[in-house]
Amino acid sequence: MSDIASGETPAPPVSPNNPCPFLRALVAGGYVGGHVVPLAELSGTIDRATGKTGLAAINAGIKIFMVAQIANGLGPLSQLRSLTKGAVLDELRNGPLDKHGAGSRILDEHAVVHEEEIARLATYGQTYNNPDGGTERGLSASDIKTFMAANFQRAKDEHPRYYAILRCYYPLLMLGEWPVLLDIMGKGQGKDRYLSVAEIRTLFVERRFPDRIIALLKR
Repeated sequence: MSDIASGETPAPPVSPNNPCPFLRALVAGGYVGGHVVPLAELSGTIDRATGKTGLAAINAGIKIFMVAQIANGLGPLSQLRSLTKGAVLDELRNGPLDKHGAGSRILDEHAVVHEEEIARLATYGQTYNNPDGGTERGLSASDIKTFMAANFQRAKDEHPRYYAILRCYYPLLMLGEWPVLLDIMGKGQGKDRYLSVAEIRTLFVERRFPDRIIALLKR
């Protein structure tokens, strides 16, 4: 049986200026609002989705809070607004976390999902044993590292001067996307932990989480 829930009411629209697939699913599922969300609420919600407890949960929460704090800008006024009011989820595009074409390109600036980019993602994966039975296509931490490097190289080839300047910043920025998704949504343990391509497609296309993540969010 699939982890992905079926027969649910279609998710409501999410602003195209929220380019993060995980945040888009949080908004679509009603777990957080689509505009201004207090940092404590946002980090707490994402922290629940990790399923972590104890020191691991505290560490994850701190990292999430710090990322959310800079999401709308690095300037002092942006920082003050984020701390006092929260992250503005429908104003994330073109902010410090926007990779400007150096990412997967699955979701474009109009919030249109490109299936060919999901197919490209799958080519970097392997066949893994699904803990729920059978096998499926997925990406391990090593596969994801190769995928992210290819994404940056593709963008650099298209705009060599621009991306040469950002050769340190964008790869570092990428660590806050796919590796985090693997940490939260991955199946299996250790080196065998992987991201299911089928679940990634559902996350992008339907803005919906696997049932096991939904159960954590509803706690």
